[in-house]
Amino acid sequence: MTPLKPLLYFSLFRYPLTLEEIFAFSESDSKESLHRELKDLVKDSVVYNIDGFYSCENDEYLIERRLKGNEGAKQIFTKTDKVSRFISRFPYVEGVAVSGSLSKGYFDEEGDIDFFIITTPKRLWIARTLLILYKKLFLLNSRKYFCVNYFISADSLEIQEKNRFTATELVTMIPMYGNGSFGELYEKNKWAYQILPNKEFAEGMLGLKPVEKPRLTRGLEKLLNTRLGDAVDNFFLRITHKKWRAKFNNMDRKSFDVAMKSTKEVSKHHPQNFQKKVIDRLNEKYQEYQEKYNIHLPKEHA
Repeated sequence: MTPLKPLLYFSLFRYPLTLEEIFAFSESDSKESLHRELKDLVKDSVVYNIDGFYSCENDEYLIERRLKGNEGAKQIFTKTDKVSRFISRFPYVEGVAVSGSLSKGYFDEEGDIDFFIITTPKRLWIARTLLILYKKLFLLNSRKYFCVNYFISADSLEIQEKNRFTATELVTMIPMYGNGSFGELYEKNKWAYQILPNKEFAEGMLGLKPVEKPRLTRGLEKLLNTRLGDAVDNFFLRITHKKWRAKFNNMDRKSFDVAMKSTKEVSKHHPQNFQKKVIDRLNEKYQEYQEKYNIHLPKEHA
């Protein structure tokens, strides 16, 4: 049942889908066959069609919630562009993209703006530390409009965790500013087509704007493009990793290495290990539907 995978995945976020969206996030060969499957699922009350939106729950409120969130995303996008441009002007930032719920076109009063940031090789931790210091000093550590929780180096753009969650985040990501790194990111992560063959990655490149560094940033980069910069970057990596190991000592090593990844090439700050929670809950949904409707869906892997 190809429509069920995307429907169950987005049901975790209480987000109904249109026929076009279900096809984009499915493995179906054609919209016609997908539509026929959906009609059968609706007929059997496995799935519900409410005003052109398909949902796993017969609840009109979910449609109202989605439409309100879609409007919220439109209203916040001007601010998102300004913040993205601001981030792109920091030292060693080569690309800025929007991820999370906003990249799916949803934003509400409880949401925040998540950013995915590509950095210059061997300077990821300088870029990250400067952005975090700005957030702490000038935004009082508020993450509402400045959630910078995923950094990756331009020389190591292949995402190591390959699953439905990471594929979905990758293909829905909205690149805002960059000078070529996002094209390389998509090239290095073609594996996602195996999970989401109907989603075109390049759609996210349409509004990409060039990164332009101010004179102060260029001067600081020149100063740190030396052995001093190597030492500073290594220092920031060491102290951050040490701090996180102490703060999140309740996490097992495997979970920590994924959710709080701290290497020269990647920095993730996901203490709730949201990726694993989503995959685990999705597999539970698959099991529920197998027991209730005798529909078998292959297990996802985190």
